[in-house]
Amino acid sequence: MTMTDARPLGADEATFIAAVRSGDTARFARFTERHRRELQVHCYRMLANYEDAQDMTQETFLRAWHKRESFKGHAALRTWLYRIATNACLDFLEKRNDRTPVIAELPGVGSEVRYLQPYPDGMLPEDPQESVVARETIELAFIVAVQHLPPRQRAAFILRDVLGWPASKAADILELTVASVTSALQRARVTMREQLPDRRLDWRSPATHELSHDERTVVRSYMQALSATTSTG
Repeated sequence: MTMTDARPLGADEATFIAAVRSGDTARFARFTERHRRELQVHCYRMLANYEDAQDMTQETFLRAWHKRESFKGHAALRTWLYRIATNACLDFLEKRNDRTPVIAELPGVGSEVRYLQPYPDGMLPEDPQESVVARETIELAFIVAVQHLPPRQRAAFILRDVLGWPASKAADILELTVASVTSALQRARVTMREQLPDRRLDWRSPATHELSHDERTVVRSYMQALSATTSTG
């Protein structure tokens, strides 16, 4: 039994399953749409192109709808959506070589990235914790470095070192063994250290476990209250 298999069914997951079984498309959309911004940032890290990230986020929701009966609540809804988004991006990357690339040369970066398109700050996640991590990892220098990684190394690196997920969860999402994910991550880290200055190597998310929707709401409320106290103090 894997770690995700042992996970108790949460309130979000139970409600989502009920919406799936009832065929309630409106409730299905409400549950999935709340993850749109963070999934879009995830797709952007994979693809380095804002428009492609938008398209793959929409593709994620379409795939989620078509695969809705496969969701049993063994993993968090958020994890399930990240699995779909990651694989949608990997499928897209296999096909993108046939497209005419957009070449971007970045001053001071010393490299060029095919298809690069900046990410608008206004589309960062609303969740304060997610927004901080997103802002750090959509900087052009970081995105350029990530694009030097082969697709599956890129995915393993983002899942493990950016999102802070355990190797077992990353392996489950990528349908690889833990050893394969660990090996891919080690190779990715070597490349990232070659591409980034030392001061930009601290990209990792402090999150090491999955927060429920209620927990994330509490964190968001706390951060908002702290911000209000600081601004009036």
